[in-house]
Amino acid sequence: MAHTEEIAGTSGVPERSATRGWLGVAAVASATFTVVTSEMLPVDLLTPIGDALKVTEGTAGLTLTITGLVGAASAPLLTPLLGRFDRRTVLCALMAVLTAGNLCAAWSPHFAVMVAARVPVGIGLGGVWAIAAGLAIRLVPPKSIGPATSLIFSGIAVASVLGVPAGTYIGELADWRTAFVTVGALALLVLVALAALLPRLPAEQEVRLGGVMRLFGEARVRTGLAVVALLVTGHFAAYTYVRPVLEEVSGASAGMIGTLLLVYGVAGLAGNFAAGAGAWRSPRSTLLAISAVLAATVALVPVLGGSALAAGVLLAVWGLSYGGVSVSTQTWLLASAPETREAASSLFVGVFNGAIALGALAGGLAADGAGVTAVMWLGGGLAVAALAVTALGRAPSSGGL
Repeated sequence: MAHTEEIAGTSGVPERSATRGWLGVAAVASATFTVVTSEMLPVDLLTPIGDALKVTEGTAGLTLTITGLVGAASAPLLTPLLGRFDRRTVLCALMAVLTAGNLCAAWSPHFAVMVAARVPVGIGLGGVWAIAAGLAIRLVPPKSIGPATSLIFSGIAVASVLGVPAGTYIGELADWRTAFVTVGALALLVLVALAALLPRLPAEQEVRLGGVMRLFGEARVRTGLAVVALLVTGHFAAYTYVRPVLEEVSGASAGMIGTLLLVYGVAGLAGNFAAGAGAWRSPRSTLLAISAVLAATVALVPVLGGSALAAGVLLAVWGLSYGGVSVSTQTWLLASAPETREAASSLFVGVFNGAIALGALAGGLAADGAGVTAVMWLGGGLAVAALAVTALGRAPSSGGL
């Protein structure tokens, strides 16, 4: 049976039942959900983390910055380093690293320990995301690659729907440390699911660091990475500090903020699948729409978000637009380099997480220097820049691989 699973058909998909392939896709989606929940968990816990560890909210935001920086560095380095290992084994090992990071964060008695604990979270994040992004084509038939890719990336949107708001509620019901313990336990469960549900996934080809870097010579790849950098930096400059913004602009309580972010997350899940279908037809058109809506919505939060209802509407539109960023930009990159999927994915993850780190840092500087509402103007301006780059740069004609 093991031998049969290693045999690939013309599509590169191992010969197995459709059900087995989709169960594998679901397991990978659970991994993306868990790594993004782990990465984003501090967003809605900045206030209690800062209070407990005796730092400002802007400084507490470094817990997100360090994870993004490590994720950005680890993705392009881990891909060639682990290039010859079975992908199932690699994913399980990375989930073990993620578990350790979350449990260490829960224990941390000082801010320095918390920052150190976020390093293994960044390693797990960068590695899992780089590998997961290109697995759909190996798990399902060609006609199902688009929906399967959207499902894998739905883990990111579901992390907003369930993971991040759940962290807020757990933090309110117990404390922020319990939230980190819970996510650590979840990572361990996902490790078991990956081991049980994924087939053997031998490395397709050896990936060298030089080959990863040479992709920068492709104009469509450069454009796609620039769009990723601008959209993600702008989003996280604003979203990392959404809790203090909502407290100031809307006067929302902690419980209400959890509800508003749940609205954001549900809309993000819908945006993921809508954008996935659109990007498969035209990545450029889809990202033009996303950039325009995101720019307008983020900039309007300080102006029109004075009530919980208005803030909820704006967050819903924000979630709908940003929910499609990951799957649309990933589709753009994979279509721009179809013969080197993992190399393109590692660059994508590196730039994406570097942008998260930069956004959190820029937002923290803006929040501490000009007030928390300034982060919304910064986010909106970067989305406008992404709109211009999307319109003027080289793009793949479709998302088909």
